[in-house]
Amino acid sequence: MELEVDTMKPVINRLKRAQGQINAVVRMLEEGSDCHTVVTQLSAASKAIDRAGFAIIATGLEQCLKSEDPTDDRADMEKLFLSLA
Repeated sequence: MELEVDTMKPVINRLKRAQGQINAVVRMLEEGSDCHTVVTQLSAASKAIDRAGFAIIATGLEQCLKSEDPTDDRADMEKLFLSLA
């Protein structure tokens, strides 16, 4: 299953924001920032990455349902979904 770039633009943007958040976490650690602030930022980045993964899987499931034999990809999509849990 290949993902369409146009469909993935929101996911790409979410991952770019997460990348910025991770860079901020690294910078805060290098500067000796407050633990609460660092963990809060790290949590936000983690959630953004999780949501991007779920969006990718949701798109894959949608494409799977449109295919001629959706049972072929169902097991693969289930494994991918569970890998994010």
